[in-house]
Formats: sequence, structure tokens, C-alpha cells
Amino acid sequence: MSKYSIGFDYGTNSVRALLVDVSNGAEVATSVFNYPSGEAGVFYDDKDPNLARQNAADYIEGFFATAKEVLQGIDPKDIVGMGVDTTGSSPMPVDKEGMPLALHPDLRDNLAAYTWLWKDHTSFAEAAEITEKARAQGLPYLAKCGGTYSSEWFWSKILHCARVAPDVFAAAYSWVEFADWVPGYLTGNTDPHKVKRSVCAAGHKAMYSDEWGGLPSKEFLATLDPRLADLRDRLYTEAVPSDHSAGGLTKEIADMLGLPAGIPVAVGAFDAHFGAVASGAKTGTLVKIIGTSTCDCMVHPLDEPLADVPGLCGIVKGSVIPGMYGLEAGQSAVGDIFNWFVSELGTAGHEALTAEASAEKAGESGLLALDWNNGNRTVLVDPLLTGAILGLTLHTTAAEIYRALVEATAFGALKIINRLEEYGVMVKEVVNCGGIAEKNPFVMQIYADVCNRPMKVSRSAQTCALGSAIFGAVVGGVYATAQEAQVAMTGVKEKVYTPDPEAAATYARLFALYSDIHDALGTKPWTGNLSHVMKQLIAIRDESRK
Repeated sequence: MSKYSIGFDYGTNSVRALLVDVSNGAEVATSVFNYPSGEAGVFYDDKDPNLARQNAADYIEGFFATAKEVLQGIDPKDIVGMGVDTTGSSPMPVDKEGMPLALHPDLRDNLAAYTWLWKDHTSFAEAAEITEKARAQGLPYLAKCGGTYSSEWFWSKILHCARVAPDVFAAAYSWVEFADWVPGYLTGNTDPHKVKRSVCAAGHKAMYSDEWGGLPSKEFLATLDPRLADLRDRLYTEAVPSDHSAGGLTKEIADMLGLPAGIPVAVGAFDAHFGAVASGAKTGTLVKIIGTSTCDCMVHPLDEPLADVPGLCGIVKGSVIPGMYGLEAGQSAVGDIFNWFVSELGTAGHEALTAEASAEKAGESGLLALDWNNGNRTVLVDPLLTGAILGLTLHTTAAEIYRALVEATAFGALKIINRLEEYGVMVKEVVNCGGIAEKNPFVMQIYADVCNRPMKVSRSAQTCALGSAIFGAVVGGVYATAQEAQVAMTGVKEKVYTPDPEAAATYARLFALYSDIHDALGTKPWTGNLSHVMKQLIAIRDESRK
């Protein structure tokens, strides 16, 4: 008799439910619900391109729609557990009972009361202030998050809300990460003082660590804003990994789904971290979750030395695999860059551009691009950086630009690998997952050539949801650890993208130029000279065309 767990993967534009056979990871049923609010689930502001918010009502509607569909024909007694992953950092203001303020009728039209989505960069000034004050006061809070605080993260967003929407800040009893709120809702534990908080969210985004007693001190927060110091008492003192249960499914929700009450729900985490688990994350394996943006995850044994790596999004105990350090890096835009080019510049679609660009050789276009269209997440941690394309001529084609943008994201990926290895975290293999890895051989081959490493692809096309289901199986008692579940429920595809030596040699030359531009435009101070870049691009172009 098969037993099943359900993984819920809450993304930027939709939520996916995945019903998984816990004995072997077989994906039995799936359902996707596109968020109905905003523009593909996201609220934007034409006057502020940094703003991105979501409506918590979509999360509830999406849960029931997808859960009901994947449960069709399944004996309710065979469901052993559930897991939830979400985007992050995506904090939401809540009232004293833990209800999102976006669901209050009087705040329904106020975007500040909504979920502050991961890609909301409105708090870039507050992030810089947090970084500056933590450094000036000699505090350790930045050590585990790469040395620089980000506008994508928890405290900067809340501080910005306090300053630009004080009415919403005052109405909020507390703030809860999206990844914590959904399991809390499913288990009836939304009380801000009782909801189980994810160490993944807390450690990577909220400067939480046992080394300094949890969250940053009230004294430090008061130097940012006394209101943050007061808020700290209404947040949390403990955060736990996802092999802990957030509670049991409430009778009310269970009855609506025809399930028995009390089914265990795992503590939530961020989508990419669960995707890494489902892709077989282990020591020496870099998992790249490639979608609208990328998140790169590794794990490291607790009993082996590990340096604080500048520019990372965090080094947190238990954030990926419980009982190991979890390391996170990433790029703020990848698939978003490709979609931007296709949708905004009136070119042919992805398929036509890919076909034409695939016929080109490395370096043949004479182009070089930067992948900063949504800022830089790693290693510069700067949301105020923007994209660029060098080498344009009157003969440049749309397909050449498209290929250069793909190459730029690969160069950014190599920067991350080099930073990890520079600090002693050796990358022995790369496993990719997500829609682009699954469906786009053109991109994967360029990544293999640029990084000069084989590129493996996860067996599952739905790794984030599978990771959620894995932790559902763990809290459901099927497996004692996530590693045990990985052995049974994960794997990689037979197809491996191997580097082409000629292309890899050309890309090594282009990467050197990319690094020059990266450092010149992204770091300060910089005293070099860029007069060689365009000339060398032309030289590489002419050699490639011969």
C-alpha cells in the first residue's frame, strides 16, 4: 500500500501542489494555481520599479484549489504529511491573531499591508543603513549573511514600511515570513508568539543566530528605529529547521479536504532550499535552482572549518539539511532577463531566438553583457546596479543579444563558484533544477562551457515541491532524517551537459573581460582601465568567425 506526502511550492506567480509516493519519490499528481491578484500574482507600481507585493488571500485560495485536485482518488488515510516552501524573504504584517493585514477590509487597498515579496527592492536605503550601522558598531550580525545586508530581506523591508507607511506599521502587531505563515495557517498556529519560525528564513534574512542569542539586540535595533526595538518583543526567540513539525492539520481545513485532522505539517522554508534537498544536496554539491532568479545552495559539515564568505546570502545551521551548515548565494534575475528581452523589445519568441542563437559560436557576436537587470545578489549585494550590453554595432541581431544575456547569467554563476572556492568551499559537482534547467538545453550547454564544468540536472522537474514533500515524509515519520529521504526520493537525469573545450577557452577570455567590467562598475574604489574591453571583444569576435 502506497503512502503519500504533499508538497506545496508557493512561487512568485503561482502555487504548485505535488503528491509524492514517499517510498521512491514518484510524483503521482500535480496541480498549479495561478495567483489571480495583480499582474501574474504581483502588484507593481509604475512610479516605483522597486516595488513588488502579493495578496495573502491568493495563498489560501491556491492551497485549497491545488490540494483538492491532487487528492482526487487517493485514500485520505494514506497521506502521512505535508510540507510548504515559499519565496523569501517575503514578510507580511499581521494582527495580534496572525491574520495578514491585507485581509483587513480597511487596508485592502494599501499595498504596504500586503506581503513584501522577495524581489521588492524599495528598502535599498534601509539595507545600506543596516549594513553601515552594524559595521560601525562592530557587531557580528553581518558575518553570517555575507557582510552586507540586502533590500530583499526582512529588517530592511520592515524599517522601510515604518518610514513610508507608519499607519500600516502601527496596525501590525507583528511580522511573519510567508514561509512561516502558511504552515501556521494550516495548523491553526498563526499567533505571532506561537507560530513556528523557520531557521532558513530567520538565519539567512533576519540576522538570527544562536551565536548572539537569536535576533539582533534591541539596543542595535533602536539605533535604526526605536519602533523596531519594540517590535522585537513581538517576534520570536527560537527558529527551527524543517524536520520539525509546525503542528497538525486543523479539523476545519481537514474536513474541507476530506482528510483526517492532525496530519503533520513541516516547518516551512524557502523554495530554493527545499529544491536543493530534492536535488540531492550534499557536501561538495552546488545546487543551482534556476528560474526567474537563481538561488545557489550548498551544505557543509558542522564539524569541519567554514569561513564566513563575503557576499553570500547566509551561512545558517540547518537551513538546507538539518544538522549541516546551509550556504546560500544567487542572482537576482536570470529567467526574468530573458523574458524581459522577449516581451519588452518586440523580438521573436524564446524558441526562435534560441534556435538562431544556438547556431552561433562562443564570442562570435562580439557582445558582452552584465546580468544586473534586477541588481546584484551575489557577490556584490547591491540592488542599485543595472544591466549593460557592450559591443553593439549596426549589424547586431536580436539573437546575438539574447545569447549575450544568457552568457551574462552564466558569467554571474561562475563568479559565485569562484567566490565559494576562494574561501575553501570546494564545488565538486553542479546539479541544476528549475524550469530553465529542465527545458532549455541551450542555456545548460552555455553554463557548462562558461563554468568549464559538467552540468547535471535533477531528476525531478518540480524540485521545490518535492523538497516540501520530503520534509512532509520526515515529519510524518516515514524517514528519520532528510538524508534518508533523499536516498529514496531523489536522483539526477542521465543527460549531463559537458563542456566543449573550444567554447570553454573562448569563454575564459570573455569571463576575464566580464570580471573587469564587474569590478569597475560594481565595486568602489576601482582604479583600473577599461579601454581594452571593446578592442578585445572585436578581436575575439573576429577569431571566432574565422
